[in-house]
Amino acid sequence: MPELPEVQTVLDTLELRIKDREIKDIKILYKPIIVGDPKQFRKRLLGQHFRDFKRRGKYLLFEMDDLTLVSHLRMEGKYFTVDETVPLSKHDHVIFYLDDGTQLRYNDVRKFGRMELIEKDDEYRDFKDLGPEPFSNEFSVRYCREYLKNKKLPIKQVLLDQSFVAGIGNIYADEILFAIRTDPRTRACELDDEQLKDLISQTRKILKKAIKAGGTTIRSYTSSLGVTGRFQLSLNVHTMKQCPICHGPIRKITVGGRGTYYCEKCQKG
Repeated sequence: MPELPEVQTVLDTLELRIKDREIKDIKILYKPIIVGDPKQFRKRLLGQHFRDFKRRGKYLLFEMDDLTLVSHLRMEGKYFTVDETVPLSKHDHVIFYLDDGTQLRYNDVRKFGRMELIEKDDEYRDFKDLGPEPFSNEFSVRYCREYLKNKKLPIKQVLLDQSFVAGIGNIYADEILFAIRTDPRTRACELDDEQLKDLISQTRKILKKAIKAGGTTIRSYTSSLGVTGRFQLSLNVHTMKQCPICHGPIRKITVGGRGTYYCEKCQKG
């Protein structure tokens, strides 16, 4: 599943390729991708331009002339920009015909992704449940202490909770906890202020590095926009066999139902 760095990479790449392009037509081949009436979705977007490109957590926000297109990639959603002569793939489900003769295609093997239109000044309903962005001032030691003070769940599980902080998924949660040398099973409420300060710092550092590298390509997810993530070359624990610090084995366990990689020697409770 694409996490914050992958979503940001897709967004940045699309901004370079389709900014100010006008939508001349839309073909919807799999209607459940669209939240609401597909006919109204198409009608409202015809003649609109891609003006601004934003992100909230793992959501892509395309600001049009007078409305906003919200897109969530879910497990394997991808965007392609291609010439109109390129044959359609069986997994291309929404095709935007642009005014320069190119097409923006939404491709999704599992068909879990969703698109929805909202008014330009409205906040998307799902955003009310999202925590602060990792790079915002709101994501502070004070905020973390208050949020976590009664949380007896493992810190790994809490990091994956989008209501705590938006955009972190399984890969980066493992990397963050390795960076702060904390056992992923540690109760969230047990982290002291120094650990929380380190958690915030390493979260930002790792995510920035991943964005710069174009995200992480693991298993079937790639940006599909000519950008191949390189952060997987910098992973320390996730899917790794040997700890880069002590050279001991990396263990894989399950925390909160998710596969979790950590070093038993270097990461303490």
